[in-house]
Amino acid sequence: MIRPRAVAIALICALGAALPASAQTADPAAIAEYQTKLARYTQARAAYDDEASAYWDQVVEKRRERNAKRRDGRPIGIDDYVLTQPPLYSGPPRPVDPRAPTAPPPDDRPPIPVLADFLRNAAEHFAFVPDRPANEFEFKRAYAKAALEAGLTREQIVGVYAFETGGNGTYDMQAGITPTRTRAISPAMGYKQLLSTNSVSLLVEHGGRLLGLLRLKAASLTGAPRIAMDRKIEAVKRMIAYCRTVPNNWNDHDRLAKTTPAGIGVHAVVLDRDLGPMLQVQKLANSLRFARAKHYTAPLSAAELELMNLTGDGNGFDMVTMPAELRARVPTSNFFQQSGYERNPVARRTGTVANLIADMESKMQRGAQAPGAREMAAAF
Repeated sequence: MIRPRAVAIALICALGAALPASAQTADPAAIAEYQTKLARYTQARAAYDDEASAYWDQVVEKRRERNAKRRDGRPIGIDDYVLTQPPLYSGPPRPVDPRAPTAPPPDDRPPIPVLADFLRNAAEHFAFVPDRPANEFEFKRAYAKAALEAGLTREQIVGVYAFETGGNGTYDMQAGITPTRTRAISPAMGYKQLLSTNSVSLLVEHGGRLLGLLRLKAASLTGAPRIAMDRKIEAVKRMIAYCRTVPNNWNDHDRLAKTTPAGIGVHAVVLDRDLGPMLQVQKLANSLRFARAKHYTAPLSAAELELMNLTGDGNGFDMVTMPAELRARVPTSNFFQQSGYERNPVARRTGTVANLIADMESKMQRGAQAPGAREMAAAF
């Protein structure tokens, strides 16, 4: 069977020869050498893609079979996982066309929004200005209170915070932005590094409860604070209504959060001292409830909770409930799509479930010694 990816590679190679006349000034010998190398690369890459496709097809099929067994209450064993590591491409690199322009192609990807973009769009589209804390510890105390009310423990919260932020993250920390780096690598923000898509999804699913909690707080206020809270409630109502204008699924929430100005503005809720802690904690509480709904009653360690947060509740639960003897043998690739695995250096480096969990626990232990993590622990 001809794999679509192999066809695509061959097509790209063919198109590569059809360059503008202005670019075709290379020496004929260099062009001939390039075409020979390109043919070798194309053949090697196509063979690898066939092998990789077969491997990842098997991963998907095994996952489907495990899910069916769980639904039927049947036991899951070592034969229900792919036990070999994913194939690695070891062929020749793709050669550089001597006729190609020397300048790299422009990066036409839209820039990742940053804190200023979230704030500006929230104000413009929803008249929402987050009520930001007077200091970091105020936010951490609200975070700890929300966590305890949701049934989470100090050990879980401090561990996840240490893993996600390295132990010194601030409530408005964005992925990739540090005192020495200024370019965002993701819209993820806060102690749990909540994605902008998560903000949309959480408002859709839990908006009613969040509004109820805000109304309870409003009932205890008077004067200017009450007026400000009422305005916040109305702004959040507009945000929830906007988030619910698309079908309730991750792909539509992702498009809304990343490609519309109003959707970008929704992410500003994580900066609010009333809403931010509740939203971030809710994401973790959802994982806890997922495990309980599956009749798993053992306490989740911080690493196990983060595992569900990192890989998705279904995949994380698969690893959490796996016996120790299986964890040491089962490759991490069983719990990823191919593209996600290839983008995850930790999953590739650790290799097995046991090593992945040990790596996470080690990072949590180191991060827990940082001043920010100690302050988080003190907030409980």
